[in-house]
Amino acid sequence: MTTFASGTDTLTRDALTVLQPGFTGTTAPDWLLRRLGEGLASVGLFGRNIASPDQLAALTAQLRAERDDVLVAIDEEGGDVTRLEVRTGSSFPGNHALGAVDDVALTEAVALELGRRLAACGVNLNWAPSADVNSNPSNPVIGVRSFGADTGLVARHTAAYVTGLQAAGVAACTKHFPGHGDTAVDSHHALPRIDADLSVLQARELAPFRAAIAAGSRAVMSAHILVPALDPDRPATLSRRILTGLLREELGYEGLIVTDGMEMQAIAGTYGIERGSVLAIAAGADAICVGGGLADDDTVRRLRDALVAAVRAGDLAEERLADAANRVRALAEWTAAAAALPRSHTNGSNGSNASNGSGLKTVTVGASSAGGPARSDSTSDVGLVAARRALTVTRSGAFPPLTEAPYVAALTPVANIAVGDETPWGVAAELARLLPGTETGSFTGEDAGSSALAAAGSRPVVAVVRDEHRHPWMAAALDTLLAARPDSVVVEMGVPQSAPRGALHIATHGAARVCGQAAAEVIAGE
Repeated sequence: MTTFASGTDTLTRDALTVLQPGFTGTTAPDWLLRRLGEGLASVGLFGRNIASPDQLAALTAQLRAERDDVLVAIDEEGGDVTRLEVRTGSSFPGNHALGAVDDVALTEAVALELGRRLAACGVNLNWAPSADVNSNPSNPVIGVRSFGADTGLVARHTAAYVTGLQAAGVAACTKHFPGHGDTAVDSHHALPRIDADLSVLQARELAPFRAAIAAGSRAVMSAHILVPALDPDRPATLSRRILTGLLREELGYEGLIVTDGMEMQAIAGTYGIERGSVLAIAAGADAICVGGGLADDDTVRRLRDALVAAVRAGDLAEERLADAANRVRALAEWTAAAAALPRSHTNGSNGSNASNGSGLKTVTVGASSAGGPARSDSTSDVGLVAARRALTVTRSGAFPPLTEAPYVAALTPVANIAVGDETPWGVAAELARLLPGTETGSFTGEDAGSSALAAAGSRPVVAVVRDEHRHPWMAAALDTLLAARPDSVVVEMGVPQSAPRGALHIATHGAARVCGQAAAEVIAGE
């Protein structure tokens, strides 16, 4: 049973309870352990905190030795956004790949296995899944983090993901309410605006959140976006109309409302993190996520003091802060009870084939992976099974598997902050395993195509792209490559919005490690 430090009053404890801070290092610093003793109830983990599953388990045990009911949260979407496997790439494809397969049993199985791995390491709250409908192909921050552009598909897979994750005893935090899919601005850098009318928002953006609520999502994360049809004045995270009026009252949601990271420029650059945190709690948020960029005791102290001062000044109702703190404690109780329950196991089912109507042969690869031998779909490798099934392979003619080590030209865009640039991606590592001698280089900018050709020499070329449709320089580089080497393989690891081209085109629907492995198997004929 947690014993709080003497001298910490109820108001201060409540202010600490609603914070979800981060920290640096792979062990808990003294200041964090001290704050847990004073009332802090949650800790957020990022890639910088994780070296291995054993180290992570030791870290969470260290936190629970100080407070046994602590919520340990992580941003583990699988796919491109991974913290658990930040240095190797994820063992699970992301949402877009799961949406491409469109097998809700498979999505639930992937989420269950991911949840089981998190729970085994002591993590009990996952800031996932993304329920955003990727209706804007130019979206710079959602993209493959979304299940797709179809509302119904996103809704059913969001619900399946919530169900699978929570069956493992890990609370889901469905994001980014009321929907971040129709934006062309990354809220890490500025405040996005969605100008859709109310009828579109109700039919498109809100449907996946209704599905998540119906599935029992224990938490929902707000978005730092301005939606004038819902509130013309304040972004969703700070809007009482949106968090209380819409999410609580209209949609009937009773779980925990968590903010997106308050140090993101959409809030920090407009309201500041202290005022923003006060406004968020007043609007109906229950937990303040901070720590991706600000990860120290001073940040915790500043936010705690801002909340306490706001209550004492009459700018924040003490009852609202107490209600928020109680919702945090209620989620902690649920995670403790869920951890004690026996767990079930589920697996996905079959894939399907399709034609793109252009005369090119297009297949969605099933569990037998493009005519290769049938592979195991055991729980432990369900991520690889899903990645194989998510591939869309387009051939311009007969393309024999590569037997000679190729040159892999990675046409590399700048990674968004959510994904980060520390996680490896591509197919080179997996091709090197299958075709020893494979070499690779990274190319960016207007000379990328010619530079890649020069580096490749006479070797077979595999060009790897990520969201070709969003980067004119990337499309131009492919033009140059394919004009000189029409026999090249093209692997699209982002949203496959551009038309397939190359002797062999593989759309992986994401850049997870297993997506690269699945693509490499097809290229090498495994």
